[in-house]
Amino acid sequence: MRTLFGLTNKKRVAKSVGGDDKSAVQSDESVQAKRKLRRRPTTIAKTTPTMTMKRNKSDTEKSASFLSKLQGGFAYDIGIDLGTANVLIYVKGKGLVLDEPAYVAKDVKTGDILAVGQEARLMLGRTPEGVEVIRPLQAGVIADYDTTEFMLRYFIRSVVPASSLMKTRIIVCVPSGSTPVEKRAVLEALLRTGAKKTVLIEEPLAAAMGTNLDEATQVGAMVLDIGGGTTDIAVLCDSGVVVSESLRIGGDVFNESIVRYIKRKRKLVIGISTAEEIKMAIGTVDRRAKETSIEVRGRDTATGLPKMIEVSSLEVQRALEAQMMTILEGIKDILEKTPPELVAAIADHGIILTGGGSLIDGFDRVVSRSIGIAAYLVDDPRYAVIRGVAKALNEMSALKDTLEGLQ
Repeated sequence: MRTLFGLTNKKRVAKSVGGDDKSAVQSDESVQAKRKLRRRPTTIAKTTPTMTMKRNKSDTEKSASFLSKLQGGFAYDIGIDLGTANVLIYVKGKGLVLDEPAYVAKDVKTGDILAVGQEARLMLGRTPEGVEVIRPLQAGVIADYDTTEFMLRYFIRSVVPASSLMKTRIIVCVPSGSTPVEKRAVLEALLRTGAKKTVLIEEPLAAAMGTNLDEATQVGAMVLDIGGGTTDIAVLCDSGVVVSESLRIGGDVFNESIVRYIKRKRKLVIGISTAEEIKMAIGTVDRRAKETSIEVRGRDTATGLPKMIEVSSLEVQRALEAQMMTILEGIKDILEKTPPELVAAIADHGIILTGGGSLIDGFDRVVSRSIGIAAYLVDDPRYAVIRGVAKALNEMSALKDTLEGLQ
């Protein structure tokens, strides 16, 4: 299990190097060399369904045996923003301790895990045959259970000592439209990491808590949280969700739309990473925005050869127009379902924009013009949800374990 999560016996190495006994150093080095020979250097872990079942049983037995011998061990309260694109972890008393892309690199044939997080993301589009880079969550929903469980375990182990895993209490965010089945999948994946208590909260509620707009959320406010896989629209009042909807549109769909548009209109094939760069550099959803451009390299659809073209910001706007219209229609639908008194409060306080997707140029302006209600970005919108989770951790003892409510 030590090599599974990249842990090494640092105490023994330090002791050997610091001492005068050369034989101890040589012995330790020989042990390390034998360990390297026994495992594939490119593999982090086995994660086929069969191996996962064996690992879960083994981990539970080992953890119970280890903790029974342990006298102490600190309890940890942690909050997780489990996004389609990124995973953020906040530890009470320590702050934000992890911000990693939600990518995993796998051996297609064996299912072995080769890389996780940023290391896996850097392999995107550059993998050899037989290796794939995936996101185990799609549109806010677990698409690959085994891989999601491993990724969560890997990240949690990197910030929480093994001696405290069975005492960990976790709050995790889910899209507002998650079904009981989808919620249970997230909870069970967390429980398999060894969590003592798990609580789910909806992303729009967490985002509102992270904005410090207490007065607005008490009398009535609308939160629009645009993430990597979903856009959550919710009306809040008295720290509760009155009406909400989750659209399967986010930063990932924006990127895919740019790829399709450039291939169809400019006859150039580009990858998702290039589309992301275009979006970040010149992307806009406002047709009135000042036009800018960027040089883009890809593969010519006619010749199959490398080619460079210039792409303008207005082309990006046209590529994203359909998705933007869907989001605006979603906002209008939610307003139609909202009690009149709350609509008046929303008109007074405006529409709160959070999430990394809201950072694209012109998003606030287009929402304001189309809906007729002022929309504005909060400070650091990408971290609004995890800030809200951090606040919720202060009430952890009073919160009910979500799994009990799903029984």
